[in-house]
Amino acid sequence: MAITSANQLELLQTAEAVAREKMIDPGLVVEAMEESLARAAKSRYGAEMDIRVSIDRKTGKATFTRVRTVVEEDALENYQAEMTVAQAKQYMEDPSVGDTLVEEVPPVELGRIAAQSAKQVILQKVREAERDRQYEEFKDRAGTIINALVKREEYGNVIVDVGAGEAILRRNEKIGREAYRPGDRIRCYIKEVRREPRGPQIFLSRTAPEFMAELFKMEVPEIYDGIIEIKAVARDPGSRAKIAVVSYDNSIDPVGACVGMRGSRVQAVVNELQGEKIDIIPWNENIPTFLVNALQPAEVSKVVLDEEAGKIEVVVPEEQLSLAIGRRGQNVRLASQLTGLDIDIMTEEEESKRRQAEFESRTKLFMDTLDLDEFFAQLLVSEGFTNLEEVAYVDVDELLVIDGVDEGTAGELQARARDYLEAQNKKSLDHAIELGAQESLINYEGLTPQMVEALAEDGVLTLEDFATCADWELAGGWTTVKGERVKDDGVLEKFDVSLEEAQDMIMNARVMLGWVDPADLAAEGEEDAEEDEA
Repeated sequence: MAITSANQLELLQTAEAVAREKMIDPGLVVEAMEESLARAAKSRYGAEMDIRVSIDRKTGKATFTRVRTVVEEDALENYQAEMTVAQAKQYMEDPSVGDTLVEEVPPVELGRIAAQSAKQVILQKVREAERDRQYEEFKDRAGTIINALVKREEYGNVIVDVGAGEAILRRNEKIGREAYRPGDRIRCYIKEVRREPRGPQIFLSRTAPEFMAELFKMEVPEIYDGIIEIKAVARDPGSRAKIAVVSYDNSIDPVGACVGMRGSRVQAVVNELQGEKIDIIPWNENIPTFLVNALQPAEVSKVVLDEEAGKIEVVVPEEQLSLAIGRRGQNVRLASQLTGLDIDIMTEEEESKRRQAEFESRTKLFMDTLDLDEFFAQLLVSEGFTNLEEVAYVDVDELLVIDGVDEGTAGELQARARDYLEAQNKKSLDHAIELGAQESLINYEGLTPQMVEALAEDGVLTLEDFATCADWELAGGWTTVKGERVKDDGVLEKFDVSLEEAQDMIMNARVMLGWVDPADLAAEGEEDAEEDEA
């Protein structure tokens, strides 16, 4: 098949038709045709030749040219596509390295195999252009809602048509036991768009908390306008959800605006989420107040917040306990997700018993270690002292506020506490040395004698041993075994060492030993900070 004047225009018409069908630039199709014709020409004239084809965008005429490049004499490798300066003088005046000689060659006839090869090149180029267009179209739409048409189901995953290609709704991203038939229209949240060798992969979700937030944004104009902001969303997909909102206009009630007239706005979201019950909660900067709101409809008697540990204790009346916990722990679990804190719920009676037990144990501690009578020990506990370290190293003025305590008594109390602590430290250190603990570990900053003793009992005797530990081995953690979560006890867990503190101690030990470059560590920290900011 020669490229004759009869079918020159057909090239452009074909390019236009393919581009229109695939919604890509016609120029890309023409470039694919030029490349396919050039390959066919190389199979005719020789694979080593640099044959190029140019198709006129107006007439469709294909021009075949042979290109040769002028190179240094010692760099000449391909005699068909390169030539020296001396050889080039036969064809051009004053040639120099880098110049090119372009000669037109006769068009080639495409045999059956060459035509098939040309077709494959064009199809491949068109597919690549189509993938690029699809990726460019959807990469900036991640985080938005899209309407899609169900095409088929594969192993529980739903493949949908999104207009310019296909997307996937995985079975774990479907609400409950949702079932779809081909042709059904569904609304999904674009969770992620990835560029992969087989083409862009678009992952959808209907269980993501962001899906609910976007639905409210569509139904509530005040959210879209920024007057009301969604601060947090927690979902048990298909069952129940909690959403925290705040208004930046004092005249607008955020909860009322999200509920709508006769519940019209929230009902539209509920219908889309297969009847998922939604609690709309006013957000508050004060975490305990916010938590009380989050645990609705249960009534809360008292909230005790431990910000350092990221935990919060909630005390409720006996009759409110089941309501606060919810069915299968759903209510407290959603409230925990909403606030980002571990919530411990107990009744007033349980809290009273626990506090009484703590009071008695601390009283006994001070009686046994400081040689005090029960009344005096109870006075210390009542003033908020919980351990010997606080008594030993607290400012003297804090002891003087206790009835009957003067400077002499305060000094005696602190001396007894320090003597006891020093004796305990010496005992722990002697035991650790007995077990084989080395100076490098004993002198490592951040480890108390009791910690060194616990490490030595576990076989960690040197700083090198310590540096090879994993953070969870020190602070403890959880492992999933056969589908069940199993607790891993940490060596330093009883000393309230957190996972982050364990990571820092191990990494500092590795830096001291020269295993890790501090510069690399700083670079990683900056990258993590940038990711968190993004």
